Amino acid sequence: MATIFSKIIAGEIPCFKVAEDDRFFAFLDINPLVKGHTLVVPRQEVDYIFDLSDKDLAAMQVFAKMVAAAIKKAFPCKKVGEAVIGLEVPHAHIHLIPIQKESDMLFSNPKLKFSDEEFRAIAEAIHQNWLNAL
Repeated sequence: MATIFSKIIAGEIPCFKVAEDDRFFAFLDINPLVKGHTLVVPRQEVDYIFDLSDKDLAAMQVFAKMVAAAIKKAFPCKKVGEAVIGLEVPHAHIHLIPIQKESDMLFSNPKLKFSDEEFRAIAEAIHQNWLNAL
């Protein structure tokens, strides 16, 4: 059975895509901790990130690094934090979160709410910086 992330990648469920290549896909978290909170997932359906091959795990980190650079340009911050929890959806994923302070990464924090128009603008800002870096 396909995960929600596989359905998003396949275009069966809408998302606010920020970047993609032949192996990875990045889109905005719909329950963001901060503006620019992005998920990076492999197209390959693997539940646990450490079940990816070493080659795929390394490539996913390099892809995430490029997305993080685009996020930082779109939404200036001290750093882009990275979190891997992996319990919410059985599909490996990395959270990229622009942070000003460590507490910005607390998943117990209230989630932000944005309109579709705001989500589109956030995704477009990151996407443009992604394209400019290619």
